[in-house]
Amino acid sequence: MLVFMKHGFDVLILGAGASGLMCAAELRRNSRLNIGVIEGNSVAGKKLAISGGGRCNITNIEVSPEHFLGEDAFVAEVFEHFGNEDLLNYLHRHAIALELRKERYYFCREGAKAIVALLLQRAGGTDFFYDTHIHSVTPIPQGYRVHTDRGDFDAATLVIATGGESYRSIGASAIGIKLAQELQLQTTPFTPALVGLTLQKEQFWMKTLSGTSCNVRIRVGNKCIEEEMLFAHKGISGPAVLSASLYWSKGEIEIDFLPHEELHVFLNSKKLLSTALPLSKRFMKTFLEHIGVEDMPGHRLNASMLMRLKRLKSYTFAPAGNFGFSKAEVSRGGIDVCELDARTLMSRRHANLYCIGEVVDITGELGGYNFQWAFSSATVCARHICKKN
Repeated sequence: MLVFMKHGFDVLILGAGASGLMCAAELRRNSRLNIGVIEGNSVAGKKLAISGGGRCNITNIEVSPEHFLGEDAFVAEVFEHFGNEDLLNYLHRHAIALELRKERYYFCREGAKAIVALLLQRAGGTDFFYDTHIHSVTPIPQGYRVHTDRGDFDAATLVIATGGESYRSIGASAIGIKLAQELQLQTTPFTPALVGLTLQKEQFWMKTLSGTSCNVRIRVGNKCIEEEMLFAHKGISGPAVLSASLYWSKGEIEIDFLPHEELHVFLNSKKLLSTALPLSKRFMKTFLEHIGVEDMPGHRLNASMLMRLKRLKSYTFAPAGNFGFSKAEVSRGGIDVCELDARTLMSRRHANLYCIGEVVDITGELGGYNFQWAFSSATVCARHICKKN
């Protein structure tokens, strides 16, 4: 049984993002605990509210560990207790209308702010402390003491839900890693993920295609991502590249610009290559110039030209880097899952300390996976805290 302390809380949640709000909402509805939430911004759910152009890709039709960078067994255990069907049912029960895009992505029809409003309503009675910046945390005999710029907060149970380092413009930081390290937990530094990739000089031809896109298959190691790729003035972006960036840190990637086509099918035509191949003429002319092949009918290609043209199916190169945290959708890294019990999200090292959401070293591909992780980990955490009480 947690003990309420004078000038303190039964449960203190650090962060009012997707995971922190969900945790507060579930605790409030299923217990009589005294709950506080500390948030650095002036409002709750700021990243959630602006994600997906304000419509928020909340989850995916298929959610499994293969879509995440992290320990598969840990992810599977959490989703076993609260998966995408559970989240969809939860939103349906509370009249949050969703729309399915590309037959797999669930977006909020009324906008992401509807979800923020729902969670705040369900968390009614929780004490929110906005514009409050966390400095450090100290274990005390009765639990934990959180030091902030607005004084100290004591709690019997502490939930770290501080998110990652992407979206610095709305207050994101690495404070969660700092707090974990103060508590002797293993961590991995945050790095940008779901982010565009910059190019070496040899690939600058792609920059001249800025504003155009095509469907591709990108291979990073043994991982394949198939989606749209966007050419940008800084490099390459779009859904395929963002998801691929999750698995890339250095070394080569391979792009198939014709993921559903065989090249030889189009080479017997009397049409010019730029017309015969099912890619935009602008792309083909630029690509042909890059590989040093004249725009000619396919049957006129010699062996050397054909070998170079085959790079359309396996264009291999090493990106120079990425667009950085300012453009990243999420952060890779965080608190190591070896420190946590997947059944509860509680620390194995410290009693009544929980870590949820993006601050944990579990990161999903583009497509609603990271919000699913935030809501799933928060629900598992809240249920365990309630069960202990």
